[in-house]
Amino acid sequence: MNRILAPLFTVLLVLGVGYLIFTSARQQLAGPTIIKGAIGSEKEAFFADPELKQVLKDKGFEVQVVKVGSRAIATTFDLTGFDFAFPGGTPAAQKLKNSKKISATFDVFFSPMAIATWKPISSILVANGVANNKGKYDELNLAAFLELFKAGKRWSDLKNSTDYDVSKPVLISTTDVRSSNSAAQYLALVSYLLNNKNIVSSETEANAVLPIATSLFAKQGFQESSSAGSFEDYFLIGIGKSPMVFIYESQYLEKVVEKALRPDMRLMYPSPTIFTKHILIPLTENGSKLGELLTNDPNVQRIAAKYGFRPNNPTAFAAAVQQYQFPIKDNLVNVVDAPSYEILEGMIQKIEKR
Repeated sequence: MNRILAPLFTVLLVLGVGYLIFTSARQQLAGPTIIKGAIGSEKEAFFADPELKQVLKDKGFEVQVVKVGSRAIATTFDLTGFDFAFPGGTPAAQKLKNSKKISATFDVFFSPMAIATWKPISSILVANGVANNKGKYDELNLAAFLELFKAGKRWSDLKNSTDYDVSKPVLISTTDVRSSNSAAQYLALVSYLLNNKNIVSSETEANAVLPIATSLFAKQGFQESSSAGSFEDYFLIGIGKSPMVFIYESQYLEKVVEKALRPDMRLMYPSPTIFTKHILIPLTENGSKLGELLTNDPNVQRIAAKYGFRPNNPTAFAAAVQQYQFPIKDNLVNVVDAPSYEILEGMIQKIEKR
């Protein structure tokens, strides 16, 4: 009996190995599976990373991305033919999840919102009692800062403003709230403070905070449609154009890794602040495969930390902090949540009309 079965097992083994070799060769000849996605601009450099591309290639994937404002991804952008959407912010992700009837999504990483500013601006704000220097970073009392804005203060009105003696209004620059999540996050944050430190939860409360909230955006003048554009203005044009810019923390930390920051640049955290979750919404089976990989692969999580994102694996981010000496606030406790998608979207639409 064994004499009969042994040759049979050998033949089956050879056929099995041959099939695996044939399948692998066919896959290599066919090339990687193309996965197409719409992403918030803050993740563009991450997806362009050569190491990430190699990790994806080793798994048989090639990811092609188009950068779009996060709110636009959720509301107006045509996702036909895309495998995944990857906006910034829970409201945009929730909108997509509901509209596309998606059950499973992937919380890949998150980023606190922060402010890119300059040493002269930091010094003025500290001198006027609305900010504190914490060594590697600064902390802004956002409620006190809003009082300066409501009082119509200009930089030249403030104490010790010699190094920035200009007549521009005291305000924080953002992206266009009609298209970008980072601006929507700023709206969520300031609406909380304007609503007596309560999350806006009704149309009545929204209407009460909108006059000042609208003015915070209207007085900025032209606004970029994505966070990449506003941060580029800060980085390239400088303090004259962008004394304070509302950003993702990750954008600033990415420049730390590149050793591209100028000595007078400062990272400032508003208090309270708000977290932005970067949630991948799969639109196809391949989108789901990518979501699982980005969320669970330790190499991907390490690469994400290199771009300043705080991944699900805290060890990966802690290692990046130590390696690159990120000037961050480790323990963020004064954090608020955004309003529901419906409330936030309603406020944005009313700001757009005004």
